[in-house]
Amino acid sequence: MGSNCNPSKRVEYRKEKDELRDKLKHIRFPALELSKTKGESLASEQNITKSLSKKAINLPKKKFYRQRAHSNPFSDHQLEYPKSPNEMNWTKLYPGFVDPNDPTKLLSKVTIADIGCGYGGLLVDLAPHFPHDLILGMEIRVQVTNYVEDRIIALRSKDPNGKKYQNIGVLRGNAMKFTPNFFEKGQLTKIFFCFPDPHFKQRKHKARIVTKTLLSEYAYVLKEGGIIYTITDVLDLHEWMVKHLQEHPLFARLDAEWENEDLCVSIMRNATEEGKKVERNKGDKYIACFKRLPNPEIIL
Repeated sequence: MGSNCNPSKRVEYRKEKDELRDKLKHIRFPALELSKTKGESLASEQNITKSLSKKAINLPKKKFYRQRAHSNPFSDHQLEYPKSPNEMNWTKLYPGFVDPNDPTKLLSKVTIADIGCGYGGLLVDLAPHFPHDLILGMEIRVQVTNYVEDRIIALRSKDPNGKKYQNIGVLRGNAMKFTPNFFEKGQLTKIFFCFPDPHFKQRKHKARIVTKTLLSEYAYVLKEGGIIYTITDVLDLHEWMVKHLQEHPLFARLDAEWENEDLCVSIMRNATEEGKKVERNKGDKYIACFKRLPNPEIIL
């Protein structure tokens, strides 16, 4: 943690943000209406509105949320996850897309996933370009997830029309273990892996986010014709991901011409904090995109 971040200030700041987050993360702005099914009274809503009028919902300060750059995906992180996709309550993440005829359902499903979303830069930059797609960030680190939640709350609150950034959400999760618990077969159209942990030591390569086994899970939740996007500044990791994706029978690499014309590739290059850091340091960025192929016919 940087010397400019006083520990007591950090604790106080996080406590204040935790309280605000609990009140606001399931609310659709600007109406500030809480679901009556959750037992919230009108008086509670008025108190929340009153408290907000006294203090603006500012964008979170990153220095108060800093954690280690990566986390061990094999550790027990005490994560919450549904037994199956149909048991996942997405209304908490996307209150702006709740079906007015059935408040337990959304008008559409998540179709874009940013695995290991970090501080949410890609989510925020993708949001206005895909206003009708629900975009999900999955992040395993607690404080980083909290930062993204607070960032989304602040961005939503600043839109007087209550439309911007309603289509992005974040949850704390481990994609290496629980991807099929959240997504149905063929649900996603795009999956992003931006600057994942390189796990340099050979004995740690099994913890990389792209492996033969994991690719079969990604192929399951990605629709035919869907795209996997990868970007890293580590050549060895880039070659590893390309090798495993090329060897998998359900993926085919897209050429450089396609990459140069694709909007998401353009956004992905500099949207993330890591990407901006690489840019400042004049480092290399290695990109590879793969298309999900149709399932092969089974001939009996």
